[in-house]
Amino acid sequence: MVRVTDLNHIINEQSYDLLNIDFAVECKKDLDQRGVLTLPNFLNAKTLIELVAEAEDCASQAYYTDSTHNVYLTKIDTNYASDHVINKQLVSSKGCICTDQIPSGSKLEQLYSSSLFKKFIAKVVGEPSLFPYEDPLSSINVHYAGEGQELNWHFDNSEFAITLLLQSPVGGGEFQYIKDFRNSEENEMNFDGVQKLLTASVSPDILTMEPGTLVLFRGRNSIHRVTPTIGDRKRILVVLAYNSEPGIALSESARKTFYGRLC
Repeated sequence: MVRVTDLNHIINEQSYDLLNIDFAVECKKDLDQRGVLTLPNFLNAKTLIELVAEAEDCASQAYYTDSTHNVYLTKIDTNYASDHVINKQLVSSKGCICTDQIPSGSKLEQLYSSSLFKKFIAKVVGEPSLFPYEDPLSSINVHYAGEGQELNWHFDNSEFAITLLLQSPVGGGEFQYIKDFRNSEENEMNFDGVQKLLTASVSPDILTMEPGTLVLFRGRNSIHRVTPTIGDRKRILVVLAYNSEPGIALSESARKTFYGRLC
């Protein structure tokens, strides 16, 4: 028997009972072992259709960026040669709408704010509680990748990432990664391995996902990218961002870079 919850009209609760402690434990085990957890068809069919239409309606408001960065998302390090992998500049490009541009009453807003969803995610990622960003831009982002746009190789600064794929492109848009490719805790950056990856001497794993899939990914030590979009259908991805403590805002410099504004 399916229990009625505040997410009953949003997710496939027949497949995913977020109140089931054993299910959360299995998800945590999967995430810890593989570095990634995929829950296909997490969104029900009606919700997926609504959210794609909503994202398309909001696409004209997106802020588009072409940015350069190294795989470590750090500044140029003059202690190394200009052609060293730590100074190798890659290009990423995408469009983005922010939390304050999500329509009022959106199911994205309802899912993000759901106490049930937050408790489930917290159990899976091993945090006591989860909190939204203090600033009005960073909690829910919708990313658009049109023809030729990509998210290039990098390691995340955050401990975990939560995403929902809403729409796949005609081609490309492939999520590629290598688990545990560095050890940031020990300051082991694996320069040799990264250099081999950037010269295609190392082959990454490919994460297959269909629209409606919820993905949890530990990207601090797992290098990853999304390959360029092919065709005229955008790749649309939602990022749901939480903090382990209340009152945290994304830095002003990061907001200006990613969103083109501070508020």
